[in-house]
Amino acid sequence: MEEHFRIAQELGFKTLEFGIGGGQKGRLSDELTETERRAFLALKQDYGIITPFCCLENDFTLPDAEAHQQMVAYVRRLLPVAKELGATHVRLFAGFTPSDEMTEEIWQRLFSAFAQCQADSDQLGIQLAIETHGQLEWVDGVAVHRHTVSTHPADVQRLLAGLPAAVGFNFDPGNLKAVAPNDRSFLLRQLRQRINYCHLKDWKREKGGWLACAIGDDDLDYKPVFESLGYEGVCLIEYEPLDDVPAGIRRSLEYLDRLGVSYQLV
Repeated sequence: MEEHFRIAQELGFKTLEFGIGGGQKGRLSDELTETERRAFLALKQDYGIITPFCCLENDFTLPDAEAHQQMVAYVRRLLPVAKELGATHVRLFAGFTPSDEMTEEIWQRLFSAFAQCQADSDQLGIQLAIETHGQLEWVDGVAVHRHTVSTHPADVQRLLAGLPAAVGFNFDPGNLKAVAPNDRSFLLRQLRQRINYCHLKDWKREKGGWLACAIGDDDLDYKPVFESLGYEGVCLIEYEPLDDVPAGIRRSLEYLDRLGVSYQLV
């Protein structure tokens, strides 16, 4: 965890996204101890970095009803933890059941889950954001993306109609490109008014699938995206490869400089 703070400070950032759960290296435990909580808050203080953006690992489209209820309880338990650690925005997933495998029963459980979580968020004073994210299957070291309800245009329209109005979206055009390479509209016409969180990354084609990369490393042209975005909040550079994190973030910043867009590090 401290390495995240160190890299952010070295690159001049004062804002950092953090994660809770999922069992991934560099994330906080979903059974956070008091010692771990204090250590995290101390890192914020020591490095002068705020953590308003938090990711929780969830899937609200699980086919099994009992597993779904456990998942909802899990997220609701962690929302106050995210708030205590400084989060103002919590990034969730709609779920990873492929779009063409959704049933009406799963849809209704999905809407109920977000209604419950949004009610909790209202009490906590935080915002929820659904990431535009497909279902990933790793084959021979590359990711094969399939549509989910947060990437398929018709399903996104149903989400917008059925979710509480306060639930926003984490706009990730890289993910949308990987699931629908020929559609460079990135659902902006539908999502534009609901974006409250944003990731900047790209995916490059490799062996019939995709590998995550920095913006500027492949062919996603962010200039028209920024021109149509209409979002004035923080855009988070999400660089997924672990072998050259500082270099990947620097390439992302250099790409923004080449685009000639006006930005400031926060």
